[in-house]
Amino acid sequence: MTAHEGEPHGAGVGQRLNWLRAGVLGANDGIVSVASLVVGVAGATTDNAALLTAGVAGLVGGAISMALGEYVSVSSQRDSERALIAKEKEELRTMPREELAELTALYRNRGLTEETARRVAEELTAHDALSAHLEVELGIDQDDLVNPWHAALSSAIAFTLGALLPLLAILLPPPDWRVPVTFVAVLVALAATGTISAKIGGSAPGRAAIRLVIGGALALAATWLIGTLLGTTGVV
Repeated sequence: MTAHEGEPHGAGVGQRLNWLRAGVLGANDGIVSVASLVVGVAGATTDNAALLTAGVAGLVGGAISMALGEYVSVSSQRDSERALIAKEKEELRTMPREELAELTALYRNRGLTEETARRVAEELTAHDALSAHLEVELGIDQDDLVNPWHAALSSAIAFTLGALLPLLAILLPPPDWRVPVTFVAVLVALAATGTISAKIGGSAPGRAAIRLVIGGALALAATWLIGTLLGTTGVV
């Protein structure tokens, strides 16, 4: 029973890693979106009030949007998990023999002999049939379902922290240095978030960092050029 009882712990670790990855990606979104916004405005004007207004509006709007998106997405996932749990409960109530045979087959497919698979399935069913089926069939831990409020809050916080970097970088330096300082700060931050995200996911950090840096640089350059053109033509 030790391995079975230890499974929720493993699932919890995996879920925490997923939240960490989501937090890094949320911070990355905050960095890119607010940086693109304030650099575009900085291309059109050096007015501090305009830059602050645009940056804060982008930060607040982006954080709320990210939180709402995560809440809706995770709520849908939790609803699906609850529906699957209810379905499994009903099947165990109405078809216990079929469910035991199904659990036995699942363990046999994992490499156990027929006799061992049957014994394991019977012992786990006697201990906690629902948990056994949820774990093996669906990969669900009924005591560790995703929480949409946690997802929304962590996403909003991650976005806000990421967005603060370009906002401060565009406001603190002298006007002539604002755009270059923001470019450098943002690209360094993107390289860092790309590296962290890749290490969490077990992929090559260099490639992920380069992709983010190139994408961020293109976004900043595009918005700065648009802001400059609009400012020059007097539209802004």
